[in-house]
Amino acid sequence: MPRTLNIQMNSFPIAGAFTISRGAKTEAEVITCTLAEDGARGLGECVPYRRYGETMESVFAQIEATRPLVEAGISRRDLLSAMPPGAARNAVDCALWDLEAKQTGETVAARLGLADLKPLTTAYTISLGEPEVMAAKAREHAGRALLKVKVGTGDDESRIRAVCAAAPDASIILDANEGWPEAVLERHLNIAAQAGVALVEQPLPAGRDALLAEIR
Repeated sequence: MPRTLNIQMNSFPIAGAFTISRGAKTEAEVITCTLAEDGARGLGECVPYRRYGETMESVFAQIEATRPLVEAGISRRDLLSAMPPGAARNAVDCALWDLEAKQTGETVAARLGLADLKPLTTAYTISLGEPEVMAAKAREHAGRALLKVKVGTGDDESRIRAVCAAAPDASIILDANEGWPEAVLERHLNIAAQAGVALVEQPLPAGRDALLAEIR
């Protein structure tokens, strides 16, 4: 049976809202690719990211444009040159991996040669909000090993102190999503260090990372 490609747009509501320095969203928009071939089905998905110029429509169209190649049996290796990096290629690539695993009866991990898999610690993300609201959320999840805390606007000093005090045993990552102006960078980094923050992610706008070398 020849390979077929199905592309679906889905929208999943978020409990409340998820807010970062660049804005808020109340739903997660996902594109799912399903490949069917000889009775096996492979699934892959992606979340288009506007920060990189992607929309649901543009990513859907990009995947649709590769339909002839995909349904003709394109390999994972050839896909790398047929599509540019991004959400669209990610969805198709994952679907190809999953299809191959289903057809061979192996897991994707086994096909990658990853025999001895162990659990990994991942971060629980606290959405940007008022310091006391973020602190309450941090307190609720203080038993987690790793918390990622969204910052990048307004009173970040209070946010940093409040969250770190509310979850003293957790490792804290601050994620500013490029939201800190140069004028507050050093002060915010010093406050983060004093509060015991483990890592600061994307503090500055893209292209300004050289400034970090000047921080002592």
